[in-house]
Amino acid sequence: MRSIREIYKIGKGPSSSHTMGPERAAKLFLQRCPQAERFEVTLYGSLNKTGVGHGTDNVLKETLGTDRTQIIYSPLEWDGMHPNTLDFKGFAGEKEVGFLRVESVGGGDIRVPGEPAAAAGEEVYVEHSFAEIHDFCKWRYIETLSEYVELNEGPEIWDFLMDVWQTMKRSIEEGLAAEGILPGGLKIKRKAKELRETQLAIREPALIEFHQIASYAFAVAEQNASNGTVVTAPTCGACGVLPAVLKYAQDTKGYTDEEICRALATAGIIGNLTKTNASISGAECGCQAEIGTACSMAAAALAELYKQDLDQLEYAAEVAMEHHLGLTCDPICGLVQVPCIERNAVAAMRAMNACNMSYFLTGSRNISYDMVCRAMKETGVNMNHRFRETSEGGLAKLYGRRNTRKSQ
Repeated sequence: MRSIREIYKIGKGPSSSHTMGPERAAKLFLQRCPQAERFEVTLYGSLNKTGVGHGTDNVLKETLGTDRTQIIYSPLEWDGMHPNTLDFKGFAGEKEVGFLRVESVGGGDIRVPGEPAAAAGEEVYVEHSFAEIHDFCKWRYIETLSEYVELNEGPEIWDFLMDVWQTMKRSIEEGLAAEGILPGGLKIKRKAKELRETQLAIREPALIEFHQIASYAFAVAEQNASNGTVVTAPTCGACGVLPAVLKYAQDTKGYTDEEICRALATAGIIGNLTKTNASISGAECGCQAEIGTACSMAAAALAELYKQDLDQLEYAAEVAMEHHLGLTCDPICGLVQVPCIERNAVAAMRAMNACNMSYFLTGSRNISYDMVCRAMKETGVNMNHRFRETSEGGLAKLYGRRNTRKSQ
């Protein structure tokens, strides 16, 4: 597996696969085709269907040059096509001087078909499943995944994760302070500040916990929806789950930033395993791949903080993913707002519950994390394409019908 640095990317929202990935692809094409005077970029699959709502066209024009870039939306599909595929063409005058096909594979990562995977990043971890990691840790008397991370990544990983954590906290702070309407045309009002203020007046403990966690998750997800700076965890669309859970744990339990970074390391391994063995892309496997993975990462991070053993940690991560199986990706109008923002808050609470269950049910479990990952991938690839980030099914379709009827 590659470094957990590939899971945590700091950048602008609203979508890691639709904005961060295409931006990296455009920069790669600029490097390979410096002689080009103008560009044509053809978007396929999910990029074609939700690219405008996700801001793909804007980020490509900003990167390549607004006045010299033409975006083409193509319904063309072919066998084996990745659902987030872009074709770049460069021209000098009327002559085509360069071509590059790129796939945006989720979490801001890109892949050039036909080129070695190693070109995208160096392998850091020999183990490629939780079972292999568990066996290795047992053999080496390693008690936590954070120790395993340091062994493979080196002590410099902690400086990187501290930057990640500080960025996550800034996203929460900025989101809690912001007010107004989110961009995109749905006229969605920011709710994070309201949730936080409501929580301060509540006396019921269970509601206090919910409002506090929800306000943090909304804060980050709303920052993402407004093109603010966030950290993929593992994607932009699911970026509010992990920071919400960790900030709540720090507020209520007094964990240090260094302890939080160890939790981030553990969460990164879970995200890495899912990305390696299944997918973290909504266009490939639905929202189960994004929110489901984020929930598993958060549950595992809590298990690290609570000093649970590796069996308990695996159970927490497995439960978190298992109960997201089949979750569709159906963003209304192609925007990362409805139902995406609320899902971040719900998944954060579910991560808390999954970790709590692991205290007393681990010994009776039947499902491994590796198994639930395989199930998620199988579910995702067999899911109708309308429910994989195309905005052609589910809530996105019904919302469009409702608005059409209102206007008639």
